[in-house]
Amino acid sequence: MIRIQVPATSANLGSGFDSLGIALTMYNQVWMEESDTLEISCKDDVVVPRDKSNLIFWAAKRLYEKCGRELPGLKIVQKNDIPMARGLGSSSACIVAGITGANRLLGSPLNRQELTNLAAEIEGHPDNTTPAIEGGLAASAIEAGRVYSVSVPVSDKIRFVLFIPPFELKTEKARSVLPQQYSRSDAVYNLSRSALMTASLFSGRLENLRVAVQDKIHQPYRAGLIAHLDDVFRMSYELGSLGTYISGAGPTIISMVAVDKADAFSSQAVSRMKKRGIDGWKIETLGTDPEGAKIFTE
Repeated sequence: MIRIQVPATSANLGSGFDSLGIALTMYNQVWMEESDTLEISCKDDVVVPRDKSNLIFWAAKRLYEKCGRELPGLKIVQKNDIPMARGLGSSSACIVAGITGANRLLGSPLNRQELTNLAAEIEGHPDNTTPAIEGGLAASAIEAGRVYSVSVPVSDKIRFVLFIPPFELKTEKARSVLPQQYSRSDAVYNLSRSALMTASLFSGRLENLRVAVQDKIHQPYRAGLIAHLDDVFRMSYELGSLGTYISGAGPTIISMVAVDKADAFSSQAVSRMKKRGIDGWKIETLGTDPEGAKIFTE
């Protein structure tokens, strides 16, 4: 049996809509082996599909078919530490686990580039799947079915404080509120800031992050879907956030914080949210995963 470890990912980073993503130090674990039947179980109490609609199995089957092989069944065991429908790449983690695990079971016929292309094809965009495979901060674009990407390490001066709410927000709903067209000025606004974000996270130019997270493409339209968003944004900046943004489609909100202030920021945030009656939110401080998905033989 093999074990696949896949990191959570945070996409967009404010201004980099559907193009930027980072891998975080939170993981799903998947144990997998070939079988004549399909058997799916969990090491936690998360409810997942246990038939062929399970995304890990479905993605694995896609890779088998791509390689001209049939997949009669699998034994899959899941440990789901990435919360579902919270904007932290839970579906991408399942897709990446499925295809990387299946690829290893077949003797690794696809290289990393081909896996990256297939993951983006299944997901529909590369901003979560690419950093889940490659790690670090990934900038991605798709051209003619191929993902062109560069992954770079994030400065060790930065930590990511996650505000994870007790409710879900489906990506389909979050995308449905976005306009079909944008003005040239809004496009330029985001292009300049997404470029600034990439260079600043890599170089550790912390003073740039508050401007780099600014966005006119998706966050203003999604804000109304996330209860207490204004409260969390305001509080985070009062506590010294370098830049705060909606992670992926939401509803998780992430603040970038200087490494030496991260613990104090988190503890003060917990206290303030309690005082303001914002209940049920989970606050976690994470770094970035530099390597992406890994496979272990057990």
